[in-house]
Amino acid sequence: MPQNKGPFYMTTAIAYTSGKPHIGNTYEIVLADSIARFRRQEGYDVRFQTGTDEHGQKIELKAEEAGVTPKEFVDGVSGEIKRIWDLMNTSYDKFIRTTDADHEKQVQKIFKKLYDKGDIYKGHYEGMYCTPCESFFTASQLVDGKCPDCGRPVQPAKEEAYFFKMSKYADRLIKHIEEHPEFIQPESRKNEMMNNFLKAGLQDLCVSRTSFKWGIPVDFDDKHVIYVWIDALSNYITGLGYDVDGNNDALFEKYWPADLHLIGKDILRFHTIYWPIMLMALDLPLPKQVFGHPWLLQGDGKMSKSKGNVIYADDLVDLFGVDAVRYFVLHEMPFENDGVITWELLVERLNSELANTLGNLVNRTIAMSNKYFGGVVTKTGVTEEVDDDLKAVVTATRAKAQEKMATLHVADAITEVFSLFKRCNKYIDETMPWALAKDETKQDRLAEVLYNLVESITIGANLLTSFMPETSERILAQLYPENAEDGVRDFDDLDKFGLRASGVKVTDKPEILFARLDLEEVLKKAEEIQAAQKAAVGGVQYPQVEEKPEITIDDFDKIQIRVGEVLKCEPVPKAKKLLVSQIRIGDEVRQIVSGIAKYYKPEEMVGKKVAVITNLKPCKLCGVESQGMILAAADDADNLSVLTVDKDMIAGSEIR
Repeated sequence: MPQNKGPFYMTTAIAYTSGKPHIGNTYEIVLADSIARFRRQEGYDVRFQTGTDEHGQKIELKAEEAGVTPKEFVDGVSGEIKRIWDLMNTSYDKFIRTTDADHEKQVQKIFKKLYDKGDIYKGHYEGMYCTPCESFFTASQLVDGKCPDCGRPVQPAKEEAYFFKMSKYADRLIKHIEEHPEFIQPESRKNEMMNNFLKAGLQDLCVSRTSFKWGIPVDFDDKHVIYVWIDALSNYITGLGYDVDGNNDALFEKYWPADLHLIGKDILRFHTIYWPIMLMALDLPLPKQVFGHPWLLQGDGKMSKSKGNVIYADDLVDLFGVDAVRYFVLHEMPFENDGVITWELLVERLNSELANTLGNLVNRTIAMSNKYFGGVVTKTGVTEEVDDDLKAVVTATRAKAQEKMATLHVADAITEVFSLFKRCNKYIDETMPWALAKDETKQDRLAEVLYNLVESITIGANLLTSFMPETSERILAQLYPENAEDGVRDFDDLDKFGLRASGVKVTDKPEILFARLDLEEVLKKAEEIQAAQKAAVGGVQYPQVEEKPEITIDDFDKIQIRVGEVLKCEPVPKAKKLLVSQIRIGDEVRQIVSGIAKYYKPEEMVGKKVAVITNLKPCKLCGVESQGMILAAADDADNLSVLTVDKDMIAGSEIR
């Protein structure tokens, strides 16, 4: 067994119970699981916590829409999240829910302690509120008038509230970050927090609400509920049995401070500013590292149920299997930049990396062992120079993977393991076992080649455990059919070659680890999944429109829209997309160029009474002057319709 390296406590962000998590949400738990498994393999006493965040105004609204109580709603969603986490074979030690009674009690005590210290005080809040993010913002924090975190519209809100004195601890936090460069990772995330928030000056944080009820009440002022982020962030200590009065569970004494908070980059501010300041106010040590991972994005645009393109983990598992999905989300995500997922890329990776590089290697090694030696793998000592390079690559892989995992470069660590498998495939090409088999004098050499392959795959399978645990088990079960545990190596031994006992048989019934998939068939199944999603929301594919900043009636009054009658319409020379129309607007005729040639023939436009913006500054399109703009509607299916009036209005009438 590897030497016990001491406790290691890591957490994911707790998943918000507003709905079923898609594959981008699921990526985080798989990433965390791979880190937890690797640390255990290294010899750490790992405590791995995840769970669900179940309070807030959004939940209250979702429950109302569903016609159930908030608790009934979160019970269902939390159960679904836990099901998917389990489906993905994640090895968490604790699944906490923020509706757990012991958690709620401690959150109330935390709030009261901070109030008694004078760090929380009562006042009134007036500002812009983002319901999806459960966050208040000042006007200066908005980006293009929208929420700086999610980009959605915000609403003005004013209410009595309690505030947390953030500024009291700002200098101390800045000093901590500067003295602990590993605290916020990657480096780019640290710079963002320091420059955009801390050094710009922290404002006091609103930490209670009165406009809704689904939250943990302030026990000494029950018309207030505690800010959802105070509630949610506290889970990292309440899940270990932290008690404000000092009666902490042994788990808290053993594992706090956390070694790693693994979170999405979008909630970095809460974990690197609000959470550390909360801990400072509670006189608790800060976590050692907060890692803000990038996002896994949909390849064909923003995920939407109405578009039918949301990718869920359970759908992927049905098509590809658990470990293929784990491999993809772990291997395809860069360290700092967002990754992309598409059905095409999934198939390509499964066929090339999993079925070919790994699956075919294991299958033909076992097949050759059975064909030439009845499955018995023997070490003969008949070596050649080519063996040395194979052994050097195999025995160096553990240290390379460990180096990558030390800095959470998980994708790079997997690449190192698959480089081992690729080296094994190259070794087969170099040694040509089929040629050795034809020479009676080369039988001992052939046996040594197959031993080297089985030993190399054994080491590779052990290094694969953290990322693809089921696949690792399946490989070792085939290489050690009498007792798969014989193939499990201590981590400290994975840089040693030749530990497999000579004369041990491989299975005589090899199984296919990953079957190659046909892209057309997968895309057909993907279409069925998308159709089912559309049907679930009534089959309507609503267009995805980027919302623009809110305007006032004064802004709108600047635009003049009038009814125009199309008198003549013809193509613009050398411009396939443009039509030029002569349009009567009152007592004048305007020439207007429009990009509608794909949707209308010139003769179809003649006689239409269309909506025209008439006070738009004239411009030239393909050398033709345009004196206004015809309004049109477009959707995501590439349909377009010019806007017309449904009554026989006089040309020039104002639209208002």
